[in-house]
Amino acid sequence: MIIKQSDVREAIARIPDGATVCVGGFGVPGTPFYLLQELVRHGAKDLTIVKNDANERGMGVDHLLKNGQVKKLIVTHIGLNANAIRMMNEAEIEVEFNPQGILAEKLRAAGAGLQGILTDVGIDTTLAEGKTIITYDGRQCIVEPPIKADFALIHAAIADQTGNVRYSATAQNFNPLMAMAADCVICEAEQVVEAGRLDADLIHTPSPFVDHVVKIAELSEEYNVIRR
Repeated sequence: MIIKQSDVREAIARIPDGATVCVGGFGVPGTPFYLLQELVRHGAKDLTIVKNDANERGMGVDHLLKNGQVKKLIVTHIGLNANAIRMMNEAEIEVEFNPQGILAEKLRAAGAGLQGILTDVGIDTTLAEGKTIITYDGRQCIVEPPIKADFALIHAAIADQTGNVRYSATAQNFNPLMAMAADCVICEAEQVVEAGRLDADLIHTPSPFVDHVVKIAELSEEYNVIRR
């Protein structure tokens, strides 16, 4: 049995400059704010951040943007973050937009070991520009590559010391997919228990997908933007 509970500094210190990092969350729910705070302190630069959104100004991913650590965002939207919009418009960062379902499927494809997916979503739009288009079963399809990451930062309600993870309701969102799509997965958890304490039928992400478990020292104000 491998105990994976780690100190937050030791876990995040593994992320080098230039890494591709998946960040769970849909707005506030499921966003690993504690890990993001440590990533800001750590200071790794030229990062490619994969997330559903760029959070709001003064929250989560925005701290990385303000600290000059992000080279590229791969997202579904950034409309809630005026700072991210400004940085994109002034070419301070590159932004790649994906339809929400396509982002999820590209992550799922990486976790399943697929070389890509075929979709007609985005045909005849700017989303298709520069991408390979083929005809399959009589329909034009875009070939979308998987999104494979070096690291994933995910948030859990509870985890055990070996890395079995359970999420809370809609805070699950992108976290399970990102845990499958990354080489190294760092999970923050509100509660960490001994191995065997979690009901096996209620585990959402099993331990083989998780490399490090970090106990959240204190839930910051960012977690309280919505009622928990």
